Amino acid sequence: MLRIEYAYWLIAAFLLYTAWLNVRQGHGYRAAFWLLLGLLFGGGDYVLAQQKAGNAWPAQIAGGMVIALAALAPTMRRHAHPEDSRAAERAASARKLGHKLFVPALLIPLVTLFVALFGTHLSIAGHAVFAPAQMTLTGLALACVVAWLAAARVARAPLHQGLAEGRRLLDAIGWAALLPLLLAALGEVFTHSGVGTAVAALANAALPEGSAFACLLVFALGMVLFTVIMGNAFAAFPVMMAGIGLPLLVKQYGANPAILGSMGMLCGYCGTLLTPMAADYNLVPAALLELRNPYGVIRAQFWSAVAIFIATFVMMWLLVFR
Repeated sequence: MLRIEYAYWLIAAFLLYTAWLNVRQGHGYRAAFWLLLGLLFGGGDYVLAQQKAGNAWPAQIAGGMVIALAALAPTMRRHAHPEDSRAAERAASARKLGHKLFVPALLIPLVTLFVALFGTHLSIAGHAVFAPAQMTLTGLALACVVAWLAAARVARAPLHQGLAEGRRLLDAIGWAALLPLLLAALGEVFTHSGVGTAVAALANAALPEGSAFACLLVFALGMVLFTVIMGNAFAAFPVMMAGIGLPLLVKQYGANPAILGSMGMLCGYCGTLLTPMAADYNLVPAALLELRNPYGVIRAQFWSAVAIFIATFVMMWLLVFR
């Protein structure tokens, strides 16, 4: 049975492989960063099991490793790999392969969707192929492996070349590869620390009584602001819904929760276009394309984000109270 833990172990193995290559090339700090991260991925289940058993020391060690990652992050400056000198060769290969290059990329969503839709019905000798918990994520991990094999087949390249290219990209991204994990944790911290309750108290004190428009505007702008802070609209959503969406807009003013939720998330996505905290969207492309300004992607998206926000808010105001 395929479980999500196997995906974490694969990620851990790749991170340890990246650390080993950096050690061989004399990049000690970079190797230490990927080594610590790989150990955290590989030992997560053990830490959780020990914590449930009442042993706190593994979690404390893991916390110390996270602090060490933060200390090592400033050393994670991008450096060129030998692979970078083969740009002309890669361009010639891309022209030769043409549309075949899309096959590995398309396999990732297709395999993931197949597992999500039909994974519960797949079995071998009466044993389920996929564990029910987090089946979609397990399918995504399997899809990445399938795409890696397909890419090697299409490009007629050895499998280890795919690992080397993945390592090159990981080193190019650097510490920013860790931001999605940290931002997801930040959203959980905000939710459990009662930020939504504090937002509700501030909204009740500051908003004019009986003004649904003002309440909706604060909700929409709050989605943008918290997304800018957290870098993730999914992390901002529970805070704003708990603080303003449910207690005021839905219960007090009768807003349609489905419309409010979907269009509120779109407002949050406007914040994603404006923040370096959304590193995988805004900083990583700048690093991979070697732009002079690391915030060039954000600058290019600014007016698009403003226009989308205005259009979304107008439509939400017209539809959410009907």
